[in-house]
Amino acid sequence: MPGKNIYEPIGHHYIVESSGCDPKIIGSIEKVQEILVKAAEIAGAQVWAISFSRFPPNGVSGVVVISESHISTHTWPEMGYGALDIYTCGNNIDPEKAVIFAVESFGAKTSHITEITRGIDEGDHIFYHSFVTWEEKLKKGGRKKDGSK
Repeated sequence: MPGKNIYEPIGHHYIVESSGCDPKIIGSIEKVQEILVKAAEIAGAQVWAISFSRFPPNGVSGVVVISESHISTHTWPEMGYGALDIYTCGNNIDPEKAVIFAVESFGAKTSHITEITRGIDEGDHIFYHSFVTWEEKLKKGGRKKDGSK
């Protein structure tokens, strides 16, 4: 629309389903924590706090609080499944790098990713969001995107 101001969204939120994950990796508090902290660093985020715990029988839950928001997970090693939630504010970091690093590091064979663009404002301070969803089939030595983003 001519003359209309363009406003940047406030945040990007990724909801990720990781399937076929390596149970030895996603069942280890130490490995999952290391992966998510490294994912934050790869994305260019500043880590503020880290908290991870084991849940019976062998799942791992954890959160990495970053200055831009958070990266969190809960895993089900017995099903080879890891759920990831990566939310970042601003446009100074690349959360998709964190998503791809975490999914590949979990040893996932497939992932289902929804990216929600949050805090969209057209200048009236009424905020909304939009989303896109895609699949990733992962193979040794790289990833293959199925569908379009």
